[in-house]
Amino acid sequence: MADPGTGVTPYWELTFDADGDVHAGQRDRLLREVVERGVKDLIVFAHGRHNDRSGANRLYSRFFEPIPALAPNARLGYVGVLWPSMRFTDEPVPGFERTVTAVSVGPALNEGTRSALQTVFPGRATLVDQIARMLDRQPEGETALEEYGRLVHLLVELRPEAPGAAFAPDTVADASAGAGPPFEPEMFLRNAAGMCREFAQALTEDAAAGTGAGTTPEGAAGVAPVLPRAWDGAHELLRQATYFAMKRRAGAVGERGLGRMIGRLAQVAPGVRVHLVGHSFGGRLVSFALRGMPRGVRTVKSVTLLQAAFSHYAFAAELPHDVRDSGVLHGQQNRIDGPLVCCFSRFDSALGTIYPLASRTAGDDRTAAGPGLPRLLGPRWGALGRNGVRAVPGTEALTLSDALRARMPVSGCVNVDASAVVRRGGRPAGAHSDICHRELAQVVLAAGRVVR
Repeated sequence: MADPGTGVTPYWELTFDADGDVHAGQRDRLLREVVERGVKDLIVFAHGRHNDRSGANRLYSRFFEPIPALAPNARLGYVGVLWPSMRFTDEPVPGFERTVTAVSVGPALNEGTRSALQTVFPGRATLVDQIARMLDRQPEGETALEEYGRLVHLLVELRPEAPGAAFAPDTVADASAGAGPPFEPEMFLRNAAGMCREFAQALTEDAAAGTGAGTTPEGAAGVAPVLPRAWDGAHELLRQATYFAMKRRAGAVGERGLGRMIGRLAQVAPGVRVHLVGHSFGGRLVSFALRGMPRGVRTVKSVTLLQAAFSHYAFAAELPHDVRDSGVLHGQQNRIDGPLVCCFSRFDSALGTIYPLASRTAGDDRTAAGPGLPRLLGPRWGALGRNGVRAVPGTEALTLSDALRARMPVSGCVNVDASAVVRRGGRPAGAHSDICHRELAQVVLAAGRVVR
C-alpha cells in the first residue's frame, strides 16, 4: 500500500534501532507483501541526517516522485529505511521548509536541536542542557572552552563494548590503532579551544570563497570578513561530534541490520532485484550492508551513493599514502551484481570543508605537509560525495549528462559528477542535501538496469 507521506506504491518502511535491530512487524510485512505484489525491482533508500519519520518520508516522497513515470513498465516496490539519526535544525535542506534561519555560527541551540539531541542520545538530557547553557553564555577563557569540549565528548562517547564500536573506521588501520574505542577523532584528543578556532576559521574561509552555492558570503561584494572567535566554531564542534556519532551508527545499522535483512529477503523472494540508495551517512549505511549480507547473496543489482559522507578511500585495496592500509570496505563492491555508482558535487561544502577537518584521526598530523587549513583539505581526508571513489583501479568517470545518455557500466565503481544539479544550499552544508532531482532518479534506474 502507498504511505500517505510518500505517494508511491507499494511502499514499505523498515525501522532500525541504533544497534541494527529491525522492527519485526515491518520486516514480516515486507517479506510477505513483496511476493504477493509481484515486485521485481525493489528500491531501498536510506536517509542521512533526517531525525524523524516525517522528515525522512518527505525526502523519499520527493525523490521517488518521478520514478513511476520514468519506468512505467517496471514492477517496482519502494522501501524507506528509518534509523536514529539527526540533522541540526539550522541546516537548510533545499526544497523543504526551514524552521529557522540557516546560519553556521550563532552558538545558541534552538529547541528543535536540543530535542533532537535528547532523542538520539537518550539518557543524556543533563549533558545537552549543560552544553546549551555554555553555548548561550559563551563564558570567557580557555578553561571554559576545554570544559565545553569535555561535555561534547561525553555526549557522543561510545564505550568499547557497545555493539556499534567496531563500525567507526573507514580504513583498516583506523580500526586496529591503539586501545579503546576505534577511530577516535582528533577533535577529542586536541585542545578544544584550538579545535573551535579551526572550525570557525574553516567556516569563515568557506564563506569568503563562496563555496556554499546560493549564498552571499561574508567577504564578498566588498564586505570585509569578520575575524572568527573560538565560540563561533563551538557550535560546529558539537555538530561534527554528533555527525561522527551518526557516521558510526550508520555502519552498525547497515551491517547488523540492513545487510541481514537483504539476506532474509533473498531467501523469501530470490527473484527480487534490490537497488540500494543512500544519502550522506545513509550512503555509508547501504555500503556497510554489503559487508553484512550472508555469503552467496547476489540479489543486490546496484548501489547508488548520493553525497555519501565517508572516506573516498573506503573501497580501496591500498591507500596512496600508505600501501599497508586499505579501505574498510575494500572489495565489497564485488558483492553487487551490478555497479556501485557514486554521485558527487563540488558544491557540497559540508564534505568539502568541514568533513576533512572533522575526520582527522589521532596521529594524522605527522604526515600532513605545512601548517594551517590547506593541509586539512588535501586528498587524504576527502569524502565520496565531494570527490567520488578514489584508488580503486578501473573506476569509470562520467558527467551527469554522459551517465544519462550512455549505458551505465554493468559492474565496478562509477563516479558521476552531479554538480550540474546538486548545487543549491546555504551555509554551512552547501548543496549536501540538494539531491531530489529527476536526473538523480534516472541515475538510480540506469544503475540498476531497470526495465523502462
